[in-house]
Amino acid sequence: MEFFRIKKDIPFMRFALVFNIISIATFLIAVGALIGKGLNFGVEFTGGTVMEVSYSGPADLGKIRSQLESLEISDPIVQSFGNSQTVMIRLPNKADLAGATLSEEVMSSLRQADPSVELRRVDFVGSQVGSELAEKGALALLVVSIGIVIYLALRFEWKFGVAAILANLHDVVIILGFFAIFQWEFSLPVLAAVLAILGYSVNESVVVFDRIRENFKRMRKATVREVIDNAITRTMSRTIITHGSTQLMVLSILLFGGETLFYFALALTIGILFGIYSSIFVSSPLVLWLGISREDLIKPEVKKEEAVV
Repeated sequence: MEFFRIKKDIPFMRFALVFNIISIATFLIAVGALIGKGLNFGVEFTGGTVMEVSYSGPADLGKIRSQLESLEISDPIVQSFGNSQTVMIRLPNKADLAGATLSEEVMSSLRQADPSVELRRVDFVGSQVGSELAEKGALALLVVSIGIVIYLALRFEWKFGVAAILANLHDVVIILGFFAIFQWEFSLPVLAAVLAILGYSVNESVVVFDRIRENFKRMRKATVREVIDNAITRTMSRTIITHGSTQLMVLSILLFGGETLFYFALALTIGILFGIYSSIFVSSPLVLWLGISREDLIKPEVKKEEAVV
């Protein structure tokens, strides 16, 4: 399906070097933020106490935060959970208090302000469990990345695999860089969003790579730059439709999903936007710099010599 057709190819590769410089600069800024500030890991990674409480009426989140701060609890996370009456409270570990004792103190303080509050559940996450989750999350990113390289190398050519994984890792580092710069909470849902973006971004690259391979077959006299420019231009309509539809759904989660899903949707939004950018201005130029040629994708036919009788 195409809502519009661009008749003249857009010379994307003419500006490939400029956008590569921009990409490297943003990448280095993100890496610098990750090294300098680091990620603001959630309770799932650092360890702590997670409580779900319910009120008879709409909960006053600001008041709850004030009560927790009066107990000398640093950086408590208070969020609506599902509806305005249910609240999710995430508390970091306190060196002088066990998780059970801390949850009892919190409930006692909350009941003094509102006797109707009820404790629905409480979970304790140890620091050891948190470190294991972080290690498994990093391992998941590594396995997915290796799988993408192998898939693209088998389907196309190794140069496409290298270009795609570098572009996808660019997207991942940019997402992590945003979370490091603004110190947004990095939780398990955000990690899930990062893994989703890896697959989502590679899908866009595969579409462009497929068109590049087709163009090498039908555009016999065209240069490599012209082949890539045509491939990107001819997939623009599909890109706008696909990413626009996905972003509308993610935007609805971002605006109406509540604080619980806010950072999940925010990570997806950043990933979608940079996924479009990287498929055009990162992976495609990298394929060009790696020296892709018609011979890499279209093997010359070997003519069999007729047997002499």
